[in-house]
Amino acid sequence: MDSSVHVTAVITHRVRPGREAGYEEWIKGIAADALGFNGYLGAHILRPELGVSPDHVIVVQFETCQQLDSWMQSQTRRDWIERVKPLICEPESIKVLTGLESWFQLPGQPPHAPPKRYKQALLVWLGVAGLSLLLGPLVAAALASWPQVLRVLINTGIMVTLLTYLVMPFLTRRFKGWLFKA
Repeated sequence: MDSSVHVTAVITHRVRPGREAGYEEWIKGIAADALGFNGYLGAHILRPELGVSPDHVIVVQFETCQQLDSWMQSQTRRDWIERVKPLICEPESIKVLTGLESWFQLPGQPPHAPPKRYKQALLVWLGVAGLSLLLGPLVAAALASWPQVLRVLINTGIMVTLLTYLVMPFLTRRFKGWLFKA
């Protein structure tokens, strides 16, 4: 694994019923301690959704694989993991992502091995092309008097947000048979 690329760790916990308040306190504590580690870019907490997933998912980002490894192997993190054990039903699941493969995870389903890169590229191309055709003219018309740099920044910001939260999850579900076929 290239040690110079941004890296994401997706950590899944299934919290014991009735232990949610303690788990929320645990999240606050471990997040505060992670701030002191080199390369820490932040964390996002995805809480359980009724009918979708019973799991808490923590998405932690670091600048490099080496910095993530330092955090994952640290005594600080090991201490926090010992504290969470009484709060969770089973050992945590950890998946490390370094590229676009995070766009190809099906919500509420166990993680698959990432699809082949050419399949990822084709599906991302389809998503970007579709959004460009739909969004490009709308943004261009709405922001015609704005400087080009701002138009591009707004257009790409909207596009990346839509790709991440709507388009790629939709395309991943729609093409899952093809994406994950060996």
